[in-house]
Amino acid sequence: MKRKLIAAIGVAGMLVGVAACGSDTKSGGGEKAADTKELTVWLTVDAQKNWPELVKSADDAVTKKYPGMKIKHEYYGWPDKNAKLDAVLATENAPDVVEMGNTEMLSYIATGAFAEVDPKKFDQSDAWLDGLKASVTYEGKTYGVPYYAGGRVGTWRKDIAEEAGVKAAPKTYKELTDSLDKIQKKKGDKFSAWYQPSPDWYAAMSFVYEAGGSIAKEEGGKFKANLSSPESQKGLTEYKKVLDTYMHADKTKDESDRPVVFGQGNSGMIFGAGWEGATAATKENDKVGKLDTKLENFVMPGPSGKAMPVFLGGSDLAVPAKSKSQEAAAEWINAFTGKDGQKVLTAKGNLPNNKTDLAPLKNDPKTAVPATAAESSWFVPMAPGWGQIEKAQVLKTMLQEIGTGKKSVADAAKVADAAIDKVINTK
Repeated sequence: MKRKLIAAIGVAGMLVGVAACGSDTKSGGGEKAADTKELTVWLTVDAQKNWPELVKSADDAVTKKYPGMKIKHEYYGWPDKNAKLDAVLATENAPDVVEMGNTEMLSYIATGAFAEVDPKKFDQSDAWLDGLKASVTYEGKTYGVPYYAGGRVGTWRKDIAEEAGVKAAPKTYKELTDSLDKIQKKKGDKFSAWYQPSPDWYAAMSFVYEAGGSIAKEEGGKFKANLSSPESQKGLTEYKKVLDTYMHADKTKDESDRPVVFGQGNSGMIFGAGWEGATAATKENDKVGKLDTKLENFVMPGPSGKAMPVFLGGSDLAVPAKSKSQEAAAEWINAFTGKDGQKVLTAKGNLPNNKTDLAPLKNDPKTAVPATAAESSWFVPMAPGWGQIEKAQVLKTMLQEIGTGKKSVADAAKVADAAIDKVINTK
């Protein structure tokens, strides 16, 4: 995944004054870690729910080295994380470690919100995945550490497929839809053969890019919205067909609790991050019984005959420039994202943050599907105003209106394009 660095990216509103507070000291060389008494770590709920043992392991590594240090954790959902981060960065009470989506990093880096770090102090930094490495790099300096990568895969209930007479996971899109048709007919119209929340733009844009479309195109150094193009509308129309045919649950809900819903047993398939199936099968979420033995992952086929291009996203960890514990924060991050940490993350269905650990996953039956799926990917436009588009939830709004029938594909795409064009080139 190749990404262009943006010379200057602005974040509207609260972060305007942060640049003046930036530090010229790399994390790992600031205050004496031994003098640090407290560390505040902000992570998303993914870590809290899915790999709490890794959080504890990083805590233990740091407190063992610095006895008496107190580590506080705060967990946030993706929708509200940045608004809360923007607010606290305008104060003197910044956290010491914060998790960011890789599409969010450059907006904050360019304003001076994050401290520079020394990549040599972090495990396997010389092999970081290109897309994640680019997301923490600005003007030749490093301002964060890749945490994990996440591709998308198809996950279905093979027991339900077998009930409908389907004996193997699909390898083509026709096989997929034929199988889902059989499952839908067998289970009835209150069942979702494919549970696909309509606002899930990561899934929807896979259809768009698979059809030859895109969110926006770059021409002459400027970006222009492209959702109204024939190719993009073709992909959105196919996505709408999936929603109409197989999604019989609430179409206004987003994908944040998809593993929980899948674990309840009222759906046959999901298209989501590689870890979601395993999360659905946890003791807490499994209402089916022995769900882990009934799930099967597969590389999502696309309508054109090739593998569906998937969003290869991921998370990074950064140290706010206003942190008073930068050295200890860097050590916590390395304990969390290092070699042992990557083993935990890949065991949970994530892709590692580095090429060294990714290579063998393609040959392991347990991880071959997500590792192979990641080979065909798409990424968001690396435009100055992309962060504003995400914050305004332009794509989610468009997709919810399409999914619920409030607007036609053409009308919803036209409105979204207008909203995108207003800010996409704004620094």
